[in-house]
Amino acid sequence: MQQDILINWSPQETRVAVIEYGAIQELHVERTLERGLVGNIYLGKVARVLPGMQSAFIDIGLERAAFLHVADVWQRHPEGETPAQARTGQSPTPIEKLVFEGQALMVQVIKDPIGTKGARLSTQISIAGRHLVFLPQDDHIGVSQKIPADQRDALRERLQSLVGPAGGGFILRTNAEDSSDQELGDDIAYLRKTWSRIRESATRLPARSLLHEDLSLLQRVLRDLVGELTLGIRIDSREQYDKLLAFGQEFMPKAAEKLQLYKGERPIFDLYAIDEEIARALGRRVDLKSGGYLIIDQTEALTTVDVNTGGYVGARNFEDTIFKTNLEAAQAIARQLRLRNLGGIIMVDFIDMGRTDHQQAVLAELRKQLSRDRVKTMAGEFSALGLLEMTRKRTRESLAHMLCEPCPSCMGQGTVKTSRTIAYEILREILREARQFNPREFRVVASAAVIELLLDEESQHLAGLSDFIAKPISLQAESSMGPQQYDVILL
Repeated sequence: MQQDILINWSPQETRVAVIEYGAIQELHVERTLERGLVGNIYLGKVARVLPGMQSAFIDIGLERAAFLHVADVWQRHPEGETPAQARTGQSPTPIEKLVFEGQALMVQVIKDPIGTKGARLSTQISIAGRHLVFLPQDDHIGVSQKIPADQRDALRERLQSLVGPAGGGFILRTNAEDSSDQELGDDIAYLRKTWSRIRESATRLPARSLLHEDLSLLQRVLRDLVGELTLGIRIDSREQYDKLLAFGQEFMPKAAEKLQLYKGERPIFDLYAIDEEIARALGRRVDLKSGGYLIIDQTEALTTVDVNTGGYVGARNFEDTIFKTNLEAAQAIARQLRLRNLGGIIMVDFIDMGRTDHQQAVLAELRKQLSRDRVKTMAGEFSALGLLEMTRKRTRESLAHMLCEPCPSCMGQGTVKTSRTIAYEILREILREARQFNPREFRVVASAAVIELLLDEESQHLAGLSDFIAKPISLQAESSMGPQQYDVILL
């Protein structure tokens, strides 16, 4: 299963597509204005200590003070327990004995600010690598609970020998079960080097400073997505290519060797019609090559997938038609779960099969396809009603939740793309047209919400694009246009 990774970078948004068998399998999106804080490490300053709430407010340089609860204050116990482990045993030391107002304190964000609430913090630092999680304040060597119990002891002893006398706590991640000693050793070196930089920054920077920012999507590509079967990583920005190459050569040299600068005339995502695939992935219906189709509905509680034969009548009899449609659907379902990043409970309603061997063959094909998913996924057996229950770990927001919002016109029963998504589509369309034509001016006609966004929050990106193509860009709001409608007019 060979793999290509394509990176489309712009100042406002980074998009990463994982290509297998000539088709997109995964899409990762990170927006400059919406990047989270989880994982960031700050040198905070204790603003207030609240003994009655057993918590403290920490100023880390954000608009609102962040929140630290006593249960998230790291302290070594005689038995070697951390506060999280001690919650069910003895009570932790009161917070007023652990921190004081004005104190400089190294903290890590464990939950982003939501609404009027500030970020949630912890003083127990953890740094994630590709195969390991580093706990610099601990000496514990652990193994993910998702790895079978009969393998954990051997993996723990192997990791202990690689860690050596330098110490530090490490947890082997689930995806590192089959990692080589070289890969684990490289990860240990990377994590220790990162921690050394954080400590050095803490000695010279003032309070309220950012000491460590969790890796950007570009850097996480090298850490999390690149494997032995990755043929190449193509990126369409010279500036970001140079930065990523420097980062990779220092921390992940094997992955950096696969990095390539894309210099083609066509937009990089046009190579595999990725924008068209994304548009289809936001719809309910997925057409199969045979003529059958899937209907995918995502709700708060679960995701449902309904398989239909549609116009497929190619098999010798109806039973074979159903079997072949379900086999093709099993392959398509596994791909759609990855592409749409659907998580939680998933119920699949395959077309009813009367033969048990057909059911087992479809289930085997589905499990085979799911084994390619880097996110842990489990599929059960067919129920008495012919339904198949699955679970897939939630790692980030689904594609639809990231790119779309509830439609005000249909009272939340459907979704439309956000104004920012449309704005970025417009910016990409202008860039695409500028490469082919040489007009005097570009005029954008769109809904009032999109125009307002381009004039306000996205004005810097719009001005940067205008300078880049050396053409003026004018904006015109059209009240008759829907939230997803727009025109780019060449004058």
